[in-house]
Amino acid sequence: MKGEGVYQANQFARRAGVTVRTLHHYDRMGLLRPSRRTQAGYRLYAERDLARLEQIVALKFIGFPLKQIRELLNRNPLELGAALRLQRTIIEEKRRRLALAVEAIERAERVVSSATSRRTARRGETIGSGEGGAWEALRKIIEVINMQQEMDWTKKYYSEGAQADMAERRKRWTPEMLEKSKQDWAELIGEVESAVAGGEDPGSAHAQSLAGRWQALIAAFTGGNPEVSKGLNRLYSDQQNWPSTFKKPYSDQAGDFMCTAMELMKKR
Repeated sequence: MKGEGVYQANQFARRAGVTVRTLHHYDRMGLLRPSRRTQAGYRLYAERDLARLEQIVALKFIGFPLKQIRELLNRNPLELGAALRLQRTIIEEKRRRLALAVEAIERAERVVSSATSRRTARRGETIGSGEGGAWEALRKIIEVINMQQEMDWTKKYYSEGAQADMAERRKRWTPEMLEKSKQDWAELIGEVESAVAGGEDPGSAHAQSLAGRWQALIAAFTGGNPEVSKGLNRLYSDQQNWPSTFKKPYSDQAGDFMCTAMELMKKR
């Protein structure tokens, strides 16, 4: 039988590097049917089944669930290509987030190591004081990562080129830089809301100073890329379709105040 290029389940499993139980499971799912069966009902596999199994193993390795693998193998190559591109994007995003997690751990380790060295140099310091700093470092980095994940829905407003540019610049941003940007925006928005509440004139020197800072922070986000600017404008022009979980960080009144102040600034 082996000379004919046909294998019983246990022989085929050994050659393919899987278990007989796996073959039975793939058969039940309709993923890999045996070429035929013996009169007694035993599964028989041929050489062509090995190629199919290798495809299953490859797709499973890169993260496709078995049900999707079954669908993919029954599609044409163009559909498979689109699915592979999508899976590559998903894996790249997971890799980016894992890299951020590794960075968070490394930074926390450095905090602990530094605190341990200080305790060694200074007698009487409370044991465990460095752990608090490590947890604080982890907390801040996790907060930044979560903030990035919560904003993933905004990608649809940006062209592929804009997304690629933003992703490349994001690689150069450290957690400290992201945290500072967040704080700068929070402080500026607070000042703008106070100016609105106080009835300030958008053309006043103070309001113009706020407008200058606002433009600078936007420029830091867009990196001077007009495609990113277009995406940002599309995003804020479609507020009625924002997810309910996301709230605009400033009031409509503050937004109108800043728009007027920046228009006046351009005319000067």
